[in-house]
Formats: sequence, C-alpha cells, structure tokens
Amino acid sequence: MTTTFEDLRDGDTIEGPHFAVSRESIRLFCDASLDYNPLHLDDDYMKGHFGKTHFGGIIMHGMNNFGLISRMITDWAYPAGAVHRRLETRWVKPVRPGDTIQPTGIVKSKQTTANSRWVLIDVVVKNQAGEKVATGEAMVEFPGE
Repeated sequence: MTTTFEDLRDGDTIEGPHFAVSRESIRLFCDASLDYNPLHLDDDYMKGHFGKTHFGGIIMHGMNNFGLISRMITDWAYPAGAVHRRLETRWVKPVRPGDTIQPTGIVKSKQTTANSRWVLIDVVVKNQAGEKVATGEAMVEFPGE
C-alpha cells in the first residue's frame, strides 16, 4: 500500500506478513544473531522453572518479532519515500514452534515540524489464536517537501 502523508488518517492500518514459526526458523535466527541461548534450542533446559515462569519448551527470539515489525514498517514506508526512525517493543507472550504470527500497525497520530513530518504507529504482533505476543510503538518520518 503506497500512501502519502496527507492521505493518512488516525486509525489507518498496516498489515505485515504472516510468519510460521518452526524449530528451523528459530535455529536460523540463532545462527544469524549468534545467540545460542538454551531458551531457543534446548527443550530439556526449558522444562525447568525460571522464577514464576515456566515455558515448557523452546521459544522464539523476541528480536525475531522486532524484525517482523521492522519489515512491516519499512515495506509500508519506503515506497512512500518515508523512513522508519524508531521502534520500541515489549514482549507480552512467548512464541513457540508451531505458532503463526503477524504484525499489524495502527496510525496513532501525525505531526508536522519545521523540518519534517512524523507518523506515530501503534504496533502489535498476534499469534494464530489472536493473542498479543508483542506490542509497541513505531515512528516514521515523511521528509518535508
């Protein structure tokens, strides 16, 4: 969806790609990030308790959510000549092999400054059951004309 800053309205939505999480996709992210934490690789390790938390099996890297959100924002912004400038996220629920997740964004507000034009976007990643697994906020800059 190519859009212009002028056409954007509060409440407009952005849909990101669906992502099917597998043991292989988790392992590939381990290799790409050089993060081989047993949280992501070792089912036996994950049978234990971590304080009040019990995962019961390996989980996907939280940064994989971050990457999916970034892809969604960039795929939306770049064709319009805009630039993804900021992203803050919070991991809400673990993502496991077998889950399918999808990021979405909702335009929260627009602001024009002396040098540029800004769009604030609420972001959320949900699993196949509609449960939130990550939430956050992104900022996109539409350079001034």
